[in-house]
Amino acid sequence: MNSSRNPVCSICIANYNGAEVIVPCIQSVYDQDAGIPIEIIVHDDASTDDSIGIIQRSFPDVKVIRSTRNVGFCLANNRMVKEAQGKFLLLLNNDAVLHRDALRTLLQHSESKPIEGILTLPQYDISTGKLIDRGEMLDIFLNPVPNTDTQRQDVAMVIGACLWISKNLWEELGGFLEWFENLAEDMYLCCVARLRGYTVSVVSCSGYDHWAGMSFGGGKLDGNAMRTTYRRRALSERNKTYVMFLYYPAPIFHIVFPVHILFLLIEGIFLSIVKRETRVLKDIYLTPLLSAWRNRKRLRELRRDVQKNRCISLKDMLAVHTMMPYKLLMILRHGIPHIK
Repeated sequence: MNSSRNPVCSICIANYNGAEVIVPCIQSVYDQDAGIPIEIIVHDDASTDDSIGIIQRSFPDVKVIRSTRNVGFCLANNRMVKEAQGKFLLLLNNDAVLHRDALRTLLQHSESKPIEGILTLPQYDISTGKLIDRGEMLDIFLNPVPNTDTQRQDVAMVIGACLWISKNLWEELGGFLEWFENLAEDMYLCCVARLRGYTVSVVSCSGYDHWAGMSFGGGKLDGNAMRTTYRRRALSERNKTYVMFLYYPAPIFHIVFPVHILFLLIEGIFLSIVKRETRVLKDIYLTPLLSAWRNRKRLRELRRDVQKNRCISLKDMLAVHTMMPYKLLMILRHGIPHIK
């Protein structure tokens, strides 16, 4: 597959220090069997390794946007989409490798549906070949729950590691919120799409392999233990709180949101005691809540816009949610997470 000046699809790859993984990622795009015109855009987020040199030597047709400072996943993708010429977009992590029929599968599915939507493919662990998820559900507190049901196509969200969307729909939804920086930007986009009546779904066949959790400091199982970082957890809790504030309509918002805040504080106090480290409460739990308070005016204004355009019933909205708190389930199965 070759790059084109009139692409049908623009593949957008956000890269930061991806020298070890970027070649198989881009090569998997060129190896596609779709036979459709494409373009590949890479946003390099001020890498300190030889990422740019590797890309330019190995793939001279790839368009590279070089950032002089690290701006994060949201702004990186918004910049690439602004430059993209394709009717469709595929956001792809630099540590993801597409199966050979991935683009053809996504394009055929998109063109066969009367209603636009957001798509993904089954995600597999690149080191073991094991299925990780087929899109994700959400629990009531917006913790992503891996979907492994082969019969389910409609899901709550798809992750930005492999996210297919038309450029028109991206622009209608407003893209990623740049003040999210990293994490839960894909959750926000999918939640808003569903509220406006668009589909979020997984295409059953094909797939992609992924070094899950590698690109942003963990967040996945390592053996039988959960490992993460202070920064990842803080951003995750902050941005999920933002999404919850924007997403849930009244009256469910007035029930779930205060319970969410209370549980965050309880969780933070409990983990601080167990780990004998006050930093856990301060950096992971209190800082996100204070950030939400400082951004309350911006959040209220955006919430009004999001809810004004909601056209889905509460029943349909909750059809892709699970009631069991997934974070509690993971702690019961795997113990307290290791935070570094």
